[in-house]
Amino acid sequence: MLKWFRRNKKDKNKENREIEESKALKEKEEQLEDGKEAELKPVSFDRAEEKEVVVEKEEVIEKEAVVKEEEEIIEEVVEDKVVEEPKEEGKKKKPNFFNKLLQGLTKTRKEMTNKIDSILSVYKKIDDELFDDLEEALVTADVGVSTTMELIDRLKERVKAEKTSDPNEIKNLLKDEIKIMMRETIEDNKLNIEPTPAVILVVGVNGVGKTTTIGKLAYNFKKDGKKVLMAAGDTFRAAAIEQLEEWSNRAGVDIIAHKEGADPAAVIYDGIHAAKSRKADILICDTAGRLHNKSNLMNELNKIFRVVEREYPEATKEVLLVLDATTGQNAISQAKVFKEVANITGVALTKLDGTAKGGVVIALQSELGLPIKLVGVGEGIDDLQPFNMDDFVEALFE
Repeated sequence: MLKWFRRNKKDKNKENREIEESKALKEKEEQLEDGKEAELKPVSFDRAEEKEVVVEKEEVIEKEAVVKEEEEIIEEVVEDKVVEEPKEEGKKKKPNFFNKLLQGLTKTRKEMTNKIDSILSVYKKIDDELFDDLEEALVTADVGVSTTMELIDRLKERVKAEKTSDPNEIKNLLKDEIKIMMRETIEDNKLNIEPTPAVILVVGVNGVGKTTTIGKLAYNFKKDGKKVLMAAGDTFRAAAIEQLEEWSNRAGVDIIAHKEGADPAAVIYDGIHAAKSRKADILICDTAGRLHNKSNLMNELNKIFRVVEREYPEATKEVLLVLDATTGQNAISQAKVFKEVANITGVALTKLDGTAKGGVVIALQSELGLPIKLVGVGEGIDDLQPFNMDDFVEALFE
C-alpha cells in the first residue's frame, strides 16, 4: 500500500511537471512569435518562480498599455494643432477701410461723440441748454463756429418739425443733418481722372504729407492697372526730389525730375511730353507750397496751370489740395488761401488717424464747398483711400 501511494505521488508529480513544462514552452513560443528580444530566464518549474514570471508579464502589458495611451494623446494633440492653425491664420485678416476709419477716428470720437452721448444722457427733455452744450461739443471738435451754428439751427428746425421730445433721438437727427450739409455743397467725392489721359496737380504747404500722398496715390493707380508717371515740380524744398524718387521706386512708377532750384514749370512741361510719348494714363505733378508769400505762390501756380492747358488740353484735370487733419482750423485757413489762388477740385486729408480734430472734415466740405476725395488713415502705403462720406459719419458716431 505504501509503495502504491509513493508511486502514485511520483506519477502525479511527473504529470504536474509535464504540465508546467508545457506552459513554460508555450509562453516561450508566444514571446518568440511577438518578436520580443528580451532574454528569457531559465525555465523554472517552481510555483513561486512561475508567479514572478506572471507578475513580470502583467507589468510589461501594463507598461505597453500606458505607452499606447500616451501615443494616442500625443496624436490627438497634434491633430488639434493641425486643425487650429488654419483658424488662427483665418483670423489674421487685413482690416477693411471702414474698420481702419473707425480706428482712425477714435480720438475724434472721444472728443466729440462721447461728449454728445454724455450730454444726451443727462437731459430728460430737449431745451435750449441742451443745444448750447451740443454746440460746444461740436466747436471743440473743430467742426468750426459757422458750420456748428448752421448745424444747430437745422437741428432745432428738424426737432420742431418732427415734434421730437426724446433727447436720445437727437443723435440720429444730428447724423442725418451732417450728411445733408456735406452733400449739399458738392457733386461727388470721386477723383476726376476719367477719361484718360489725366493730370493731377498736387498743391499744399510743406509738411502736410504732400510727397507721401503722391507716392501712395501712384501706388494705388498702379495697383489698379494704370500707367502712372510722376513729375517732381517741387524744386525749392531741400530733398523734395530725392524723397519723390524714393516713392517712385516704392510704387514702381517712372519719374521726371530736374536739378534742385530748376523752374517748376519746365519740369511739368517735360513731364507732360514724357507722359504723351510713353502713353501714360495719369501724370501726377508735385508743386512747391509756400503760404507766407501769396503773390509768389499765385504766380508760380498760374504759370504751371498755363503750361498744362497749353501742352495738354485734352487731359482730364484734377487740382488736389493736401491738408493735415491734425492742424484743425488751421487747415481751413490754408484751404481758403489756396482756393483764392487756384481752382481746387478736391482735398486729400492726411493723418486723420492721429487727431482729435476730425470734425474739420465737416467744415471743409460744407463751409468751403471743397469735396474730400482722399483720406489717410495710417502710415502704410495702402492706407490712402477714397473718401466715403456715409462711412465717415457712421464711423464718427459708432
